[in-house]
Amino acid sequence: MHGKISRKVRVKTNVKADKSGIMRNEKAPGTLEDLLLRDKPAKILISLKTSKDSMYATILSRETNCTYSHTIKILNVLRDQGLVQFDKVGRIKKVKLTPEGWDVAQNLESLTKKLEQIGDKASRKAEKPKTSLKARGKKKK
Repeated sequence: MHGKISRKVRVKTNVKADKSGIMRNEKAPGTLEDLLLRDKPAKILISLKTSKDSMYATILSRETNCTYSHTIKILNVLRDQGLVQFDKVGRIKKVKLTPEGWDVAQNLESLTKKLEQIGDKASRKAEKPKTSLKARGKKKK
C-alpha cells in the first residue's frame, strides 16, 4: 500500500497575549522595531550596507557571528518587510538591501555610532578622578 504517511508533531510555543490582547510568540519579534533593535538583525543590515554590493548569506552569518539558519530566518523577515531582496542565479543566492533597507541601515549605523560616543563620554567621565580644592590650589571660603 502506497499511502500518505502523516506524522503529528507537537511544537511547543510560547504564545501569550500582549498588552493589547494580541497573541504573540515570545521568541519571535512582533514588530519591525522589535526585530531591528536586536543585535543580530541590526548587524546584518549594517554589514549589508557597508558591503555596498550583494553578499552571500554565509558571509553575513560569519560577519555577524550568527548561525546560517538563524541568518536566513532574519533575512526572510527582512525580505517580508521590504528591506532586503534575494538575487538568485542558478544555485547562487545573494542578498542586497533595497532602497528602504539602505535608509534603515544608515539610520541604525548612525544610532549605533551616537550611542557608542555617549558611552565613551560617560566612561571617560566616570574614570576622571575628582580633585580636592587643596589639590587645585584654591582655598575654601
